[in-house]
Amino acid sequence: MTKETKIIAGLLAGAALGAAVALILSTDKGDDLKESVTDWFADLLDSSKDKLANVADSVKDSISKVRA
Repeated sequence: MTKETKIIAGLLAGAALGAAVALILSTDKGDDLKESVTDWFADLLDSSKDKLANVADSVKDSISKVRA
């Protein structure tokens, strides 16, 4: 992994952990909490996949420019 990818992954992991703690400490109980956490993590996973794909494309473009 490149340095930028590691930084992005660390930020996403930190945000996920912080959000999970906030949800656990919120007033929602039981099934509502589980549903909220599940939905939030699904959305986070989708957005992080898109962002990492964009970073990978940028790195590939940069490498192809350097080689040209």
